Amino acid sequence: MGRTHSGRRFALNADPTSQARLLELQGLDSTLDRLDHRRRTLPEAAAVAEIERRIADANDALVAARTRDADLAREQAKVEADVETVRARTERDQKRLDDGNVASPRELENLQSEIASLRRRRSELEDQILQIMEQREALQAEIDALSADVAKLEGERAELIKRRDQLLAEMDAEAATTKAARDALAPQLPAELLSLYERLRASLGGVGAAALHRGQCQGCHLTLNPADLQRIRAAAPDEVVRCEECGRILVRTPESGL
Repeated sequence: MGRTHSGRRFALNADPTSQARLLELQGLDSTLDRLDHRRRTLPEAAAVAEIERRIADANDALVAARTRDADLAREQAKVEADVETVRARTERDQKRLDDGNVASPRELENLQSEIASLRRRRSELEDQILQIMEQREALQAEIDALSADVAKLEGERAELIKRRDQLLAEMDAEAATTKAARDALAPQLPAELLSLYERLRASLGGVGAAALHRGQCQGCHLTLNPADLQRIRAAAPDEVVRCEECGRILVRTPESGL
């Protein structure tokens, strides 16, 4: 008979073989917990998420650049249409002038002035077109660079996903083997012992049973005081003893230091 972590006394017996198997069960459960934690914190999974964020950012920038280029293309088309309108008017006025059909000196002066104004306007519009084309050329270089970045990142993502999935498959296989071993072992343990173990495991960070090794509880890693060691030493082999510090089931082994 011993005391629980809270000081209450309890009485539970299980043959030493079952207690030893409890350590084996704990090992299997710890493996499953480790695999679950590793799956949730897998660096390759975080790397995939990060590179997907970078791809999304690059694609957003690419869409923005293409949108600006499309806007400039529409602006260029509009200015080119204006140039064509100005060119047509200039040619019409120049034909009237060349035909000699303008008799009035004032009308002739006005026509010559309009032709000069149209030519200036055409020059201004053509300068605008050149500026737009320069902007589009710079944008195209940006688009090409962003497209190359996206392609490179997508290649890196494919490799990361392949590595991540390979690791996940390996962990899944190990977890399946471990769970099968656990499912086979757990029914072999006394129900009361298994129930206590499960309750403790749920409340003590996944570790419900630990070996007593050289006077130290391998659950909380604290060394038991001489009085507790004497109590355990005096306990019957089938008595289930617990750590006075953390409350976990203590399993005695030849290396317990008793």
